[in-house]
Amino acid sequence: MNINDKVKAFGITQAINYLEKDPERNIPKLMEMADRFMSKDEFTQQRDAIRASIEKKDNWYQLLMRIYELDNGARSTFFNNFILNENVFGWPQQEKNREKFKCNIPWTILLDPTSACNLKCKGCWAAEYGHKLNLSYEDIDSIIEQGKALGIYFYIYTGGEPLVRKQDLMRLCEKHSDCVFLCFTNATLIDEEFCQELLRVKNFIPAISLEGFEEANDSRRGEGVYSKVMKSMQLLKENKLPFGISVCYTSVNYNDVTSEEFYDKIIDMGALFAWFFHYMPVGKSAIAELMVTPEQRVELMERIRRFRRTKPIFTMDFQNDAQHVGGCIAGGRRYLHINAAADVDPCVFIHYSNANIHDCTLLEALQSPIFMAYHDGQPFNENMLRPCPMLENPEILPEMVRRTGAYSTDPEAPESAEELCARTIDYSEKWAPVAEQIMYERACSKDCSQFLKVEERV
Repeated sequence: MNINDKVKAFGITQAINYLEKDPERNIPKLMEMADRFMSKDEFTQQRDAIRASIEKKDNWYQLLMRIYELDNGARSTFFNNFILNENVFGWPQQEKNREKFKCNIPWTILLDPTSACNLKCKGCWAAEYGHKLNLSYEDIDSIIEQGKALGIYFYIYTGGEPLVRKQDLMRLCEKHSDCVFLCFTNATLIDEEFCQELLRVKNFIPAISLEGFEEANDSRRGEGVYSKVMKSMQLLKENKLPFGISVCYTSVNYNDVTSEEFYDKIIDMGALFAWFFHYMPVGKSAIAELMVTPEQRVELMERIRRFRRTKPIFTMDFQNDAQHVGGCIAGGRRYLHINAAADVDPCVFIHYSNANIHDCTLLEALQSPIFMAYHDGQPFNENMLRPCPMLENPEILPEMVRRTGAYSTDPEAPESAEELCARTIDYSEKWAPVAEQIMYERACSKDCSQFLKVEERV
C-alpha cells in the first residue's frame, strides 16, 4: 500500500469511526465534510443522491439505519473489507491487471467447497453433482491467495451445501481476515453455536435460499424446510448478524417472491439484501417449463424495481439488471465459478471449461480459450435485457464451446452445449421481441426526458 492509499484508508476509517458514535446525527455532517474535501465535479451525482436520501429519510436511509443495528464488529469488518479492501483498493488493482494481462479479472470468485448437500431441490444444478466431490482446504486457500494477488477480496461459496464444511470455512475466514465471504446456503445447518462462530470471525455472511412462502418453498426444497429457514433467520437476527436472501424465480413462484408480503416478511426477519436469479434449465433433469414466461418476467422485473425504490432492502435481479453492469458478467468479467472438482467454469450455470485449478494457476485459467472467448465476445447482445449466451442467445454458447474445445464439467451427466441450449431456443425467441420493445420504449423515454430538460433551461 503506497502513501496515498494509506492516507485514503486512514480518512475512510476515521469517517466510519465517526459514524459509529451517532450515525443518525453524523451522516449529514459527514456529507458536509465530503463536500468540503471534494471538487464540485467529483462524484456529483452520487453525492446528490445520498444527500437527497438523507433529507427524505427514504428507504436507502432506512436501510443504512438497519445496518447500524448489527453487531459492531461484524459491521466494521464488512465496511473495512468490502468498501476498503475490495472496492477502494482492490478494484483499481483489478483494472490494472485487466490491462496488464489482457484478460478478464473478476470482482468476485464463486467456489464450491463440496458437492454434498442435505437437500435435493427440484431444478438445482448442484443436485446433478452427487455428494463425493470436495475442494480441499489447501485448494481454497491457494485460490484466495492467488485472487488477492490480483486484487480480489470478495469470495462466494456455493455448492452443494457449503456449511457441510463449517470448520474449514471458519478457518479460512480467520486466515483471510481481510476478505469478505458470502455463502449461499439452505440455512438448515445454522444453529446458535454457528452464530457464535460468525460473531467471532466477523467476515462471513449467509445468503439464504428461499423460494417464497411455505407451500412454494417446500414444494422445491422438501417438507419442513421453510420452518427451519425461519428459525435460522430468527437466530441470525437475534445475534445481530448480517444476512440476506437468495431467490430463484420460476413460473411457479414468481408471484410469491416478488409480492409486497414476501418483501415485508424477509425485511421483518432481518434480511438486508435479496438476490434474484432467473431459473436456468441446466442438467438433463431440468424442467424447461419452470422458466418464466415473457409476461411473467416483465411483471417481476417491474415489481423488483418498484420495491427497490421503496423498501429498506438492497436487491439485485441478475438477469434483468444487466444494463447496470454492461451485460453478461461471467467468464471472469466480474465473476467465475470453481466447482468441487476444481474445474474453472466461466459461469455458475454454464459448465464448460478448458481449465482445472489443480493443473493451472487462476490467471492461466482466465487466459484459457473459453474464458478468452467470453472476454472477446462480451457483451453478447447490445440489448442488455438479453445478456446470456445460453438463455437469451442460445446460438452463441455452442459455437464458443466448439471453437475453444471446452469440455463439459458436469461429473454426473455431461451434456453438449447444443443439448443444453435446445431447451432455451423457444424461450429466447419469445423473449426477444419483448426485450426489444422495452429497450425501445426506454430509449424514447430517455430522449424525451433529455429534450424536456433542455426546454426547461430555455
